[in-house]
This record gives sequence, C-alpha cells and structure tokens, in this order.
Amino acid sequence: MATEVAPAPPAPPVRPAPGAAPGQVAAPLAGFALSAVLALALALRAPTGLAVLGLATFGLLHNVLELRYVAGRFAAVLAGPLLRLLLVLVTGIVLCRLLPPSRVSQSAEILLAYGLLAAACRYGLRGRPRLSTGIAVLLLGAGAASLAFPAYHFVVLAHLHNVVPLLFLAEWSRRLPRGRAVFLAVQCGWVLLVPALLLSGLLDGLLSRPADGWASGWASGWTDRLAAAYTPPAWLTPEVGLRFLAVFAFLQTMHYVVWVWFLPRYAPEAAERFDARVPALRGVRAWLLGAGAGLLLALLFAVDYAQGRSLYAALASYHAYLEFPVLLMLVLGAGDSLGAGASLGHSAGDSLGDSAGVGARAGSERSADGAEVNV
Repeated sequence: MATEVAPAPPAPPVRPAPGAAPGQVAAPLAGFALSAVLALALALRAPTGLAVLGLATFGLLHNVLELRYVAGRFAAVLAGPLLRLLLVLVTGIVLCRLLPPSRVSQSAEILLAYGLLAAACRYGLRGRPRLSTGIAVLLLGAGAASLAFPAYHFVVLAHLHNVVPLLFLAEWSRRLPRGRAVFLAVQCGWVLLVPALLLSGLLDGLLSRPADGWASGWASGWTDRLAAAYTPPAWLTPEVGLRFLAVFAFLQTMHYVVWVWFLPRYAPEAAERFDARVPALRGVRAWLLGAGAGLLLALLFAVDYAQGRSLYAALASYHAYLEFPVLLMLVLGAGDSLGAGASLGHSAGDSLGDSAGVGARAGSERSADGAEVNV
C-alpha cells in the first residue's frame, strides 16, 4: 500500500540585510553627492550662517537620532556596568560644560574624556594584555598632550566629531553585496577630499570674506570668533581661519545629513531595536522630541545666544561621548564578530553588537580662551 508523502512546506523567502538591496545603493549615493554640492556652496558663500543656523535647526534633533541609532545598533556594547560607568563619566563632563569656561573646568573635562576611553578599553580589551598595555601608554601620552595644550585638544576634537560618521558609514557598508567600494569612495570624498581642497586654498576665490555683503556688522564679529574656535592657534590668520570655518560648516552640515537622513532611512533596524529598549520614545516620538527640543533651543538662541550655546554644549556631551565605546572597538577590531554582523542575512547589529567598543569622538564646545566649538 503506497504511502502518501506530504508536500514539503515552501521555503521562506530570503531577505537581504536591511539596506543591502542593490537598488538601494544608487539613491543614497545620489543623495550624498547632491548634499555635498549644496553644503559646499553654502560653506563657501556663508560659512558663519551655515554653522550657526545649522546648529539651531538640526543640533538637538541629530543628538536624539544619533543616540537612538548608537543605542539600538550597539545595544550589547552600551549596556550593563559599562553603560552605567560611561553615563557617570559623561555626566561629569556635562557639569564641567555648565561651569564658566576656565582652565580648571577644561582640564577636568579632558581627564574625564580620557577616563572614558580607559574604562572602555578595560571592558573591551580583556584577555589582550599587550594591546591593553600599548593603548594605556598611548592614552597617557595623548592625555598629557591634551592637558598641556587644551586649545589644540578642543579644536581637533571639534573637527574630529564631524569626521566620525565615516566610521559608522563604513561599518554600515559591510552589508552591501556590491558597490561598497564606490559607496566608501563617495564618503571619503566629502569627509577627506573636500576639506583638503578648502584648506589648500584652491577655493579661496569662491570663499566669502567677513567684509562681503551679508558678513558685515555683527556677522563679521561672529565669523572671527568662530574661525578662532575652529583653527589651531598657531595657524590662526584671517585667511586660514576662514578656511577652517568653511571646513567646519561643510562637515557639520554633512554630519547632519548622515544622522537625520541617511541612517534613519537606510538602517531602520537600529531604530526598531531602540524602540524595544526604550518604548517611551518609539517611532515618531523620538523625532518629535528632537524637533521640539530644537525649537526651544532656537528660541533660546534668539533671546540669548551665549546661554543657548552653553546649554547645548552640556546636552550634546551625551551623544558625543557615548560614541567612544563603539568607535574605539571598531578601530581596534576587538571581537571576532565585527564583520559578521553586516553580512547578508543578518540584521544590522546582531554580531557587531556582541563586541565591546570605544571610539573617538568628543567635540568640546569651548576652546582654551572660552570661544565656542560646536558638537
């Protein structure tokens, strides 16, 4: 008697990792290219306006969205005792930024920042004593240099903050089945090539001077102040300062493009993991929080710009310094699963989330003389 064989159930559809579909590569590339062209045009013609108005419009919104991405994408890193320790250290930095600018408050912030890196290394490099020793020596040397030259420390970190998205974009691109080299080339173009062109002086003929039209009067004063905040003191001249200001305004704008447009759209799984972790801010609520807080900040800027900058400087510490654990681990390659989490068939965050980390990124809001530096 023949036995009936039940038909095999249909195989489940194979879905690529979020953002990995070939058709999705062209759209973000076009978006980045268009954004870079527009940002460069504005940075050349109105660097001060772009820096100030960009901060007022997108500053707090990108803080919220960046924290959502990092906390969701790297949930296993930013968790448990390490997260609690990091929050204590960053809260100390917040208090330093709320104090009147002085050598003491700046030195305290520098020490807390390097303490943050040391703590992350301790958690992330256990079992790797030689690398841990080498990193400890490097941190001691860098910390001593930062304490000796705080003005350079904060200028470097202000620009470094805007370069940090390159590492997150490189990590995201691991999921691409093809076109990764082109994607990374475009990112390196706006992160490295455009600033190099601006600093070289080749675009000086297109760069607006403080005395040009819109930059007259009070705007000229702000241009000088911001240029001093974003330029290494030894290189500060009117021409070089304006170049560094244009670099900052351009990179800050592209920084917002990454956090407000690209990663929310092309890495939605990070937001989903954050929603599961913090249900009170799920979905559109995070956007409403960022937009509402940004509107209040913009009003404060209009009433008392200095007070608004001080408040923003303090609040921005959390999104700035909590990147350290993730990025340092990405740079050091700690954890065997760093590359696996972005492979096809894995949701972003599964493997990489299991490795600990620390990354570089602390853009202080003040130079040694109290000038403002955006984060």
